[in-house]
Formats: sequence, structure tokens, C-alpha cells
Amino acid sequence: MKKNFIAIALTAIGFTTAQAQFSVKYDPEIQPTGNIQYFTPAGGNQFVGDCIPFYKDGTYYLYWLLDEGHHSALDGLGGHQWCVSTSTDLKNWKHHPIAIGIDEEWEKSICTGSVAFDGKLFYAFYATRLINEDNQVNEQLSYAISKDGFTFEKQKPNPFYTFAPGYSKRHFRDPKVVIDKDGTFHLFVSSEADDYVISEGRGSLVHLTSKDLKEWSVQKPLLTGQRDVPECPDYFKWNDWYYLVYGQGGDTYYVKSRKPYGPWEYPESQALLEQWVNVAKTAEFKGNRRIVGGWIPSKNENKDYGYERFGGSIVLREAYQMPNGDLATKFPAEVLPDTKSPLNFSLTGAENAKKVSDKEVCLTAPGAIGGAYIKDLPYSCRVTLDIEPVGNNHEYGFFLRAKDKANDGYKLSFDPNKRTIRLGEDTWIEAVKDLDKPIHLDIIMKGDIIDVCIDNRRCIVNRLPERKGNYLWLYAKQGTVRFKNIQVYPL
Repeated sequence: MKKNFIAIALTAIGFTTAQAQFSVKYDPEIQPTGNIQYFTPAGGNQFVGDCIPFYKDGTYYLYWLLDEGHHSALDGLGGHQWCVSTSTDLKNWKHHPIAIGIDEEWEKSICTGSVAFDGKLFYAFYATRLINEDNQVNEQLSYAISKDGFTFEKQKPNPFYTFAPGYSKRHFRDPKVVIDKDGTFHLFVSSEADDYVISEGRGSLVHLTSKDLKEWSVQKPLLTGQRDVPECPDYFKWNDWYYLVYGQGGDTYYVKSRKPYGPWEYPESQALLEQWVNVAKTAEFKGNRRIVGGWIPSKNENKDYGYERFGGSIVLREAYQMPNGDLATKFPAEVLPDTKSPLNFSLTGAENAKKVSDKEVCLTAPGAIGGAYIKDLPYSCRVTLDIEPVGNNHEYGFFLRAKDKANDGYKLSFDPNKRTIRLGEDTWIEAVKDLDKPIHLDIIMKGDIIDVCIDNRRCIVNRLPERKGNYLWLYAKQGTVRFKNIQVYPL
């Protein structure tokens, strides 16, 4: 996985062939064993990078890149290693020692990949970042095997594949492995085509196959025509649909098909695309469910609108299928935070507001704005409510962690006509249907993370550390909106 902040780090340093001192120490014994939602490793300047979910025999394996210092290790090349955390119920988690680590001088990072099981062994395919003989950065393919999914042994030759003919030597990473019913290994690898017609269409997913993991054949690419390298691909069959997931500039997209390798259909909306959820990948879970694993980036200087820094906190979603095969997302019930009893609060109507009860208000503001508020909210809490727009509205929503005039807070806005939702100034989701109809909302504010689930079908999250007001404002612009069944639960 590569984003602007990585590219900046790579261009800002000079590369040498000498191994920088590397002594990342990760202690699984001190990690919390409860809820993994928003998990950041304890014990130092460590963070979570790309997540690689996998499922087998009732256990959800969440492999993730251990980051120290926001991609700064080994001269800015990352120094990432694979950790793994497991759960059988998504509520209680066990953290294990490093599964795939850096063992050689030339290994500058154990990068993103995937895991498969052939009935006997676990296979972990990944890219190794290195500096080649021309003193240039490359990613090349490696793999390791394991009997238990926790301790992996790297295989020789390592790397086993450098690049495919006709594709970039620089960009060749993030292999997604699939083992078909005939025992053939399929790798889908992020790269760029050397020969292209349109400059914004060079990004490709290379398709490699092998029976013996020694001789590899290059097949027709699984995906072409992308503006950027289609990073960190995921691929799975779910019921009667095949899904291909890939990244563009840090955002996660997917396409669907009735056939294994396309032709691909673009969905009506991109439910996995949350700007502050990076590298969203999925794995099945009990009951024909699919659980999405990703990570929320850190922000530079811990400022609300600081740029993304590599490494942050785990975030989980549950994906489900719509009747047309499109995906929707929601909070998995198992990872909702523990809460205290709901607060008794006083809902105050401030402007163009008719208070129905302490848990319901109607804001009527044609050509104006209406507002109401709840005071003295805990900094970390969960808010649930129902929203019922009446007729057409320009906009409605909230000011979270605000002050007495709805100032200095974080705006969470809903635009039914544009079908957009915004959280803060730097994140939004699009193509959200039915915002002019009744919806249920779940807002979790935990530390510097604000996470929102809209009607159990779309999610949006942001990391917003600076403002700490204790007002929750509700507002409506140029229309009428009812806010009902409001509940506030301290965490």
C-alpha cells in the first residue's frame, strides 16, 4: 500500500545499502484482549498499518502491519512486519507474536499481501520492499508457509518473482492469493502497464498462475484502465457474486461480476469508500457474514486537519449484500463499545424549534435555519436517534463537541439532494440514497475518533482530536426535520 505520505517520505531521504538499526519490539502480552475496534498497539510509538483479514474454522484472523514511527523505520522504507490478532466471537481477542518479521539486511519492509489455506498449510504472499542494485526502491514478491497461521517460514528463492513482462519494475506489490478447486495458485498483483493508450489508464492488476509455486504464467490482467496503481486488492465470491476490491489514492473501491474474472460491473455506490478508512479488506465469518478490516490513519501533529500519516488504529465494518449484489456496510454488533446507562438530559429548542419531548424535537425552518441542543455531553459517548425529514430539505445534521453557539464543533451534515454526508471539513461519502426518508443514526465518539453509521448501510469516520465542547447541536436548513428517540450513552 502506497500513498502520498509514503512517496513524500521516500523522496525526502537518501538511500544507502547499509541496514539501519532495526529493533522494533512488539509485546503481544500487554495488548488489550477486549474490543479491538479502534485498537492501537500499546507499548510505544507503534501503530497499525494495512489489515489482512482471513477466516478459518470459526476463527477470524486479522493480520496487520506493525508500524513504528509512521513509516519512518529503515530510512523511511517502513520496516513493517506482520502481526496477527484472532477471535472466535469478534468480542474477545488474542494477540500473537510477530508472524512474519524482518530477518535479512535487504528486507526493508514486509508489505501488504494475503493469506490462503490449501487444506494442510497456510500460505502468506506479500511484497518485500528493497533497494535494488541501481539504488532504487522496488517491491518484489515473497511468500511464507505455516502449519498454524501464527509462525511462518519464508520460502526460497526469496523474492520468488520480481516483475511481470510488460508491467512496471517499480510497482509490483500487494499480491492477493486465491487457490482454486484444482489446486492452482492465482495471484492478483498491483502494478502498472508499460504500454497504455490513455495515461490515466495504466494502473493494472496482473494475474499470475502456478501449480507448483515455481513456474508462473502471466494471464490476462484482472483489471486495467486505472489512474493509479490498484493497490491492496481483495477478491472473493459471496453467494452468486464475485467481488474485486482495490485501492486508488488510498480510497477503497470495488466492482462485481457474475463470473470469476469479469466482465466487471461498477456498483451504484461505493460502500467501502471511506476517506479515513484505509485498505478495506474482507474475510468471511460465521453465518455467511463478511467482516471488513481497515485502519484509521493518524494526523500530522495530531491536528484536526493535519495530513494523513501512515499507521493508526484498527476499524471493523460488517459488509452485507443488497438484492442487486451491491455491498452495504454497518457497525458489527460485536464491536460496539461498552456503555453506561443512558443519560437523562434536557433538550433545548434554540431557533425555529418545537420541542415534543426531551427526546424529540421538530425543526421547521423554510428559508432559514433551525436548531436545538443538548448540553453537558460526555467527551466519549454513543448517540443514537431517528431522523425524519419532511418534504425537501437543503441540509440537516449536527455540530458535535461544539460550544454554546454551535461554534468550534465538528459538523456532521446530510445533503439529501446531493446525496452526500460530510464529517468535518476533510471527509465525505457520496451516492447515499434516501436521505430524504426516515433514517436511523448511530454516532460513536471515542477519544479522537468520531464514527457514524447511517441507517445500517453506510459508514463514515474521522480522527478529530482538537475540539472538546460539550454541546450536541441538531440543525435543519430550509426545510423541516424531526429528530426522534434521542439517546446518549456515556462510554
